[in-house]
Amino acid sequence: MSSYNDSFNNLDDLSIVDALVQVSFLIQNILAKIGAEHDLSIIQIRLLGILRDREPSMQQLARHLGLDKSSITGLVDRAERRGLVERTVSSSDRRGFNVRATAAGWQIIHEVGEQIEHQITAMTEGLTELERTQTIVLAGKILATAMGTNR
Repeated sequence: MSSYNDSFNNLDDLSIVDALVQVSFLIQNILAKIGAEHDLSIIQIRLLGILRDREPSMQQLARHLGLDKSSITGLVDRAERRGLVERTVSSSDRRGFNVRATAAGWQIIHEVGEQIEHQITAMTEGLTELERTQTIVLAGKILATAMGTNR
């Protein structure tokens, strides 16, 4: 088995596992660096990313983030104390709560989102337009398989 440095230096010889893990590491590093600049953890960035286009219930958030109820409660509590999110009473279940971004949360979502987009776009500069399209299609297939859906 090759060492980490050997596999990273021989990019033409990467296996599918090594290639995807290396890309994952790059993206995780981007998220961690940007998060640190805004005093956000990667899980907080993921939370805010979910809130870009929906107002999920606490249960939906827990499922999407792969967290248990107490962990999601703590995560939302911390974001709420920072003024980034707020809980609203669910219209479908008056006992439950939905979570939505506040104005301050939206500001962070836009700033962090732009920085992430800029850095990931820069990371893919070496790809042609066709390769970018193929990467999107392949990533979609990988995600569909992982989520148990067919495309």
